[in-house]
Amino acid sequence: MDFIELLKPGVMTLVVFTAVAGMAIAPGSIHPFMAFVAILSITLCSGAAGAINMWYDRDIDAVMTRTKNRPIPAGRVSPSEALSFGVILTVLSIILMALALNWVAAGILAFASFFYIFVYTMFLKRSTPQNIVIGGAAGAFPPMIGWAAVTGDVTLYPLILFAVIFLWTPPHFWALALYKNPDYKKAGVPMMPAVKGIASTKRQMFIYTILLALVCLVPYVTGDAGKLYLGGAAILNAFFIYYAVKTLRSSSMKPAKSMFAYSIFYLFALFSCVMIDNAIAGL
Repeated sequence: MDFIELLKPGVMTLVVFTAVAGMAIAPGSIHPFMAFVAILSITLCSGAAGAINMWYDRDIDAVMTRTKNRPIPAGRVSPSEALSFGVILTVLSIILMALALNWVAAGILAFASFFYIFVYTMFLKRSTPQNIVIGGAAGAFPPMIGWAAVTGDVTLYPLILFAVIFLWTPPHFWALALYKNPDYKKAGVPMMPAVKGIASTKRQMFIYTILLALVCLVPYVTGDAGKLYLGGAAILNAFFIYYAVKTLRSSSMKPAKSMFAYSIFYLFALFSCVMIDNAIAGL
């Protein structure tokens, strides 16, 4: 179970789900077994990046309440075991994607892993309050990977879905950072609330939420998605904006907690709308 925990299964679930959405809406077809292999590769690579992240951040994790019971700081898994586990899974998952599917999907998968590990974890996270904004790109690649696994290329629609996740990441993660601000301060991580203050963070969360809502209209405008998607996206974004406004206006951390919880549901629901709309359009 400790090695499963290293894979960050909660984060992995979101990654895999958005990748499956990319595969589901891609034109053309893919054999079910090949689809399974693609999903397995994405799952392993995502989990491997989480394991390497835990290896590198073991000093931070040890002093934060939220993370001190993770396998490495708790002493249940050694740092060398976690690193070896992560590196082996990374290499195997990328090779599997390349040999079973195509090199385009494998290349994007490899780049996403590289970006998360080296750019975000080892550089951005400890150096700038914009860490999660720039680093959030790593988590936005899965729809592109899923699409490329089917088609061998990347077109506008998966790039739009990349932008959706990219803009979703700051309000999602900063909502967590708001009510975990003492933890991040104690660990010396320059998260936005700790560096720029709570009020500034809330304003930026609101701005990103508005931008997200606008970008969510693009698939309908380009004709890639229909009215069912548009209606679902409109409702989901209306609630997201509602939570952003509540968080902005409140001095309590309770709205931030609610916004964080809703943001997870939001991404699952939005990409469900993407897939359902595409399936109905294909009937």
